[in-house]
Amino acid sequence: MLDGVPAFLLLFDAHSALASRRALELAGVDGPRAFDQASAEVVCDEHGRPTGLLQEDAACELVERAAPRPTRQEQRERLAAALRSMAAAGLTGGHVMDANGSSLDLLAELDAAGELPLRLRVAPWCQPGTDGDGVRAIVDQQGRGGRLWQVAGVKLFMDGTIDNGTAWLERPDCHGESTHAFWPDPAAYTEVIGAFHRAGVPTATHAIGDAAVRHALDSVEKARAAAGRGAGAGVGGVRHRIEHIETVPDDTLNRFAELGVLASMQPTHCCEFTAPITPTTGRAASGRSAPPAPGAAATCGTRAPRSCSAPTGPSPPTRRSASWRAPATAAPAATSAGPRMPPNRR
Repeated sequence: MLDGVPAFLLLFDAHSALASRRALELAGVDGPRAFDQASAEVVCDEHGRPTGLLQEDAACELVERAAPRPTRQEQRERLAAALRSMAAAGLTGGHVMDANGSSLDLLAELDAAGELPLRLRVAPWCQPGTDGDGVRAIVDQQGRGGRLWQVAGVKLFMDGTIDNGTAWLERPDCHGESTHAFWPDPAAYTEVIGAFHRAGVPTATHAIGDAAVRHALDSVEKARAAAGRGAGAGVGGVRHRIEHIETVPDDTLNRFAELGVLASMQPTHCCEFTAPITPTTGRAASGRSAPPAPGAAATCGTRAPRSCSAPTGPSPPTRRSASWRAPATAAPAATSAGPRMPPNRR
């Protein structure tokens, strides 16, 4: 159906995409790639040819950047329209979880023109591979803003999604995947959290798998302990947040309160589960979930023998298939202020 047609489809979890063969050709993607993001992947067949499935942001960007770009005026109009629709729905404020592209300049323009209809708090991304200069640049961005918007925080990713096998679980899922962090060296993430904490910058970390949640909490604990011993003691009140938290053992739950870490529950990345999973295989009707663990919280069918209570969506036939179907309905407008505004991200 798409023979010879360039097409790029961002999937509902916003952590993966499908690209047609022609789109891959135009982007120069003809085989596997290496990325700073450990979970990012150009999925290839047994002959090393791309299947069209792109995992995580770095891989998706290979094709996205080759696509036609909207003009600056089109970006401004689309952003203004999205924000107006949010305000019309009753929203008065929100968190913008990136500052990519011309996001900040567009927000400044709308605010100066009196066209910003709600208050926005912006958190730029800090991705794996960010060095000391990059961290300082993000720190320097803090406080930039206008009457109704301000940069106040930073967004990080500790893992991807269980659906794609890119979460970080303490035990592999039923496909033997979701076994490692988004950061190739998780210790580097811990160092970055410490640097932001010392600078008084609040962080928000995407962490879905139990290992990812645990590591994020460990990193905040180390940052607070170090601040209490030395020059950073004055920033002990910095508030950090962990987002999604789709799998979490009981022994981890109390640590949120103990460390003063905010829990942002957004069980959107695993909402394709519709049937109970069994205690022995960890498999739902969709054929994908993490194996159950005693004492683990029931989170969307991934870690305990219960069914998912979240809204259901389309279930892809296999994780490595390049024939996933798009949802029948359009995705809701996201809170990103940049030209890329995928749902539920990030």
